[in-house]
Amino acid sequence: MFATGAFRASNSVSKYLEIQSLTKSAFASFGDVIEADPASMRYINGGNTERFHALAAPEAVGEGARVIINLFRGQPRSFPYEVGMMERHPFGSQSFSPISGRPFLVVVSEDEGGRPARPQAFLARGDQGVNYRRNVWHHPLMALGEPSDFLVVDRDGPGNNLEEFFFDDPFIIKEPGL
Repeated sequence: MFATGAFRASNSVSKYLEIQSLTKSAFASFGDVIEADPASMRYINGGNTERFHALAAPEAVGEGARVIINLFRGQPRSFPYEVGMMERHPFGSQSFSPISGRPFLVVVSEDEGGRPARPQAFLARGDQGVNYRRNVWHHPLMALGEPSDFLVVDRDGPGNNLEEFFFDDPFIIKEPGL
């Protein structure tokens, strides 16, 4: 469906990644944390429903682009886990919200001259999702423990919306402490 641009480079820093808690401030440069934020809550439907409003802003650019909703079923990763590649989507954001209520790992990286910098790993709770902004380097979905379903909002349409980067020396994530 999409052509893939791939790059490979080595890393010269420690290959172990520490897992951080997923917070809005720690994740801000990569996108949005999707969670029930009391500051965004408003009552609707005659006061019977709490609406947590505008938690993320999907992006879809390019002629013929549209925002779509998908269901992804992620298989759990085994640990220690090697982060050997990162990907990004130049024409649209991509959000992952767990609907199985299970925690998952989020691995992202700043851009350094068109390549991912040292990755950062975050542990998302089962009631948190993420919205990667377009062009943000991230690792594919990382379910933990057992197969998990995710509501995924991303871009559909023409154009090469996938770029991959492969590290010569992968980074390592030890067993997450759940």
